[in-house]
Amino acid sequence: MKKSLFGYGLTTKALAKSGGWDIYDDNFEICSVDEFGNNLLNPAKFDPNLSELEIPSPGFPPHHNLIKSAKNLISEYDYFEPVMPKSIWISGTNGKTTTTKMTQWLLEPHGSVMGGNVGTPLANLDKKAKIWILETSSFTLHYTNHAKPNIYFLLPITPDHLSWHGSMSEYEKAKLKPLSMMSEGNIAIVPEIYAHRASAAKVVGYKDEFDLAAKFDIDIQKINFKTPFLMDAVFALCAAKLIFGYANYDLLNKFVIEAHKLEEFKDAYLRLWVDDTKATNLDATLQALKRYKDKKIHIILGGDDKGVDLNSVFEALKPLTVVIYAIGSNTDKLVDLSAKFDIKCVKCEFLEVAVKNISQNMSKDKNSNEIALLSPACASLDQFKSYAQRGDLFKKYVKEL
Repeated sequence: MKKSLFGYGLTTKALAKSGGWDIYDDNFEICSVDEFGNNLLNPAKFDPNLSELEIPSPGFPPHHNLIKSAKNLISEYDYFEPVMPKSIWISGTNGKTTTTKMTQWLLEPHGSVMGGNVGTPLANLDKKAKIWILETSSFTLHYTNHAKPNIYFLLPITPDHLSWHGSMSEYEKAKLKPLSMMSEGNIAIVPEIYAHRASAAKVVGYKDEFDLAAKFDIDIQKINFKTPFLMDAVFALCAAKLIFGYANYDLLNKFVIEAHKLEEFKDAYLRLWVDDTKATNLDATLQALKRYKDKKIHIILGGDDKGVDLNSVFEALKPLTVVIYAIGSNTDKLVDLSAKFDIKCVKCEFLEVAVKNISQNMSKDKNSNEIALLSPACASLDQFKSYAQRGDLFKKYVKEL
């Protein structure tokens, strides 16, 4: 019997170092062997009757024939459950990366390590660490069957990855899956709407970051971060209080937000521009709009919307003073939605064109109450190598004005 890996991405490559795997990927046209002695095979060679377990790369789609034929499918979380130390899983549609990094910032002095969707596969994590802090995607949760966290943080859920999951209900089902597997003595903190879901764990529901802070006796006034990062900070402090009984506000406030998330900068005319290219889903863009709702907003939207209904973004834009600059593969869809909601829209298709149009339409007065915001609500791969490249080019185009 053989162990099988589906896909040859970051997760499976880390697992492959242990050797003894059959690895199936659509890019393998001929059979070969890698440096660790693993067989690299075309999916047509997979025989489910000769495989004792199958682990897919987290993003491997459930409609793939390999997934459909697999009989012993598990996630990397399941595979490492026997050696997994105390763990905190962090999921949600938006903010999970920052929440994970903030939590690690607070707990690292106490022996925690960070991994999962944040960049380090479980195969590369220190098995002797006291705590694993894992950013956990809906893809991973979909394939997880029995592993469970000691603490589960679920940030708000809004539509995302619907083309992968098939529907919002399936996406939501994946996010809530840990509740059914957690044990007595575990704790889950989830949006209030899900607080009554059946679970052996203690489930705490929250309305917003202020409600959550009140439930865990966290002093919001001592936190330096603003929306949307305020909720991430409150979650990180909750982790510290749950494990150690106290919150280190001074340490938290030294945390530096990563690039491309509501990153403010000014052009040669001292006008304010914001790189929020990491806003690849609706909720991230909605959070950005909350932050700048009192300004006139020139917003760049568009890219690969992953099959998500964008109406909620336009409903949030409708009462604001805003101009939309549409780019990416869904440009025409954005133009049509702008007409439907009677919001001014400039059809740009390309990022550089959008930047130039904004510069022409935006006041040259540095004291004007205007802002240029790249918060696309869509993925970047239709036109860019990554969201980071989209943000880097955005800043480059602004600098060249």
